[in-house]
Amino acid sequence: MSLTRRNFLVGSAAVAAGASVTTPFFLPKYHSDRRPKRSRVAVLHPEQYRQQIDQVLGKGLRLFPINVRDKTVVLKPNLVDYLPGNAINTHPTLVLAAADAFRRLGAKSVVVAEGPGHQRDTQLVLSQSGYQESLRGEKIRFVDLNRDELIRTPLRASYSGMKALWLPRTVLEADFLVSMPKIKTHHWSGVTLAMKNMFGIVPGARYGWPKNILHWNGIQESILDLCATVPIHFVIADGIVAMEGNGPLNGTPRPLGMIVLADDPVAADATCARLMGLEPMRVVHIREGARFLGNADPSHLDQVGETVTPPATPFRVVPEFQNLYTL
Repeated sequence: MSLTRRNFLVGSAAVAAGASVTTPFFLPKYHSDRRPKRSRVAVLHPEQYRQQIDQVLGKGLRLFPINVRDKTVVLKPNLVDYLPGNAINTHPTLVLAAADAFRRLGAKSVVVAEGPGHQRDTQLVLSQSGYQESLRGEKIRFVDLNRDELIRTPLRASYSGMKALWLPRTVLEADFLVSMPKIKTHHWSGVTLAMKNMFGIVPGARYGWPKNILHWNGIQESILDLCATVPIHFVIADGIVAMEGNGPLNGTPRPLGMIVLADDPVAADATCARLMGLEPMRVVHIREGARFLGNADPSHLDQVGETVTPPATPFRVVPEFQNLYTL
């Protein structure tokens, strides 16, 4: 790895801390700074889940210099559980459109992979949510990350205090990992977007439901450690029908009519927060992620597609997160 100025500053801080004190609490909590000089974000406006979504998404992807030819692409949707009439999961129509788009771009294979955090019976979630029939019809393989083959993986940040996790081989060996969250508020982390979506890669069969080890060691902290360890290469966020209020399960559907694409998960999450009428730098994991994982400042973002305009009425959040509203 070449020594960048950012990496040098991180290392220098560690040396300075070690020279003056012996306690580890003064050391940086991230191992390296992965922020690109600039990040690109596109906001698309399909409004509804229809066949035209293929065309809208295809045009959106062409706004990015994506190269997936002969690569293994893993699509990681937010598939939590199934509650009739509730917008808790990434819509299968969008996932199918993404799979088709990456196949057209020359991907060697496209796999959909998820480890639901609440419902232990993944097949039940797949069948009730419409995923099973949709994926079977398009001959797209699904991998249950709750029960995939595992590899012990050292964490590349130390916010949670965990040293390593057993993580699914399918995700670790992906050439191109796409986080496909549902845009939602969250009663414990404020929002659940591209970075929080990575909770689904932690296997419930080993760590429990709903991924208990992550809750015990801190949700915001675990988000940062996971995203530092397993890089997200691209984001396709489903905000056609989003969720507000007591998310991620018991909120209220909120039509937003938008899809957010980004080559940087921090940029994606910051943009989604702004589209929700929330201040991204007041969300702990977005603010801290902007130190080393990606860019949140609009001055470092190349905005294409639709304009990012906050809604007249911000998304409702639980009382504990009223501070997320912009002044």
